[in-house]
Amino acid sequence: MDRAFIPHSESDAPLVLIVEDDLGTRVLYRDCLSLSGFRTADAHNGHQALAKARELHPDAVLTDLAVPGIDGFEFCRALKQTSALRDIPILAVTGHAEYLGQHDRFIHAGISQVLVKPCPPDVIVQELRRLLAATSASSLRHP
Repeated sequence: MDRAFIPHSESDAPLVLIVEDDLGTRVLYRDCLSLSGFRTADAHNGHQALAKARELHPDAVLTDLAVPGIDGFEFCRALKQTSALRDIPILAVTGHAEYLGQHDRFIHAGISQVLVKPCPPDVIVQELRRLLAATSASSLRHP
């Protein structure tokens, strides 16, 4: 059998840490990502997200920016200050369109891409795949 047709095991699927305080949105993201071939873990606040990131070393992070505890910006900065986690791509999804004018804040937090809610789940999946592919290509160039 051609190797291209062998299904990947579930453990080969990229792990995405979902950081979202709204349960309904968190479940929507989890279900959509699972159906799209990702493994997921989730957190409802910034403190829990940082602990889970340190424990699980996800392949990517999908985060709201307005979460309780430490906000999404602080969470992302803390993630980027941890050497084992600093290369994880971060996709931020926010309902605060006014944040889009704060480009320096995103760069300082290490956020890879920002989408504004409401955002179709397929766009989130597409963006996560793009970020993971870019990260993979970068690691091939810089071993």
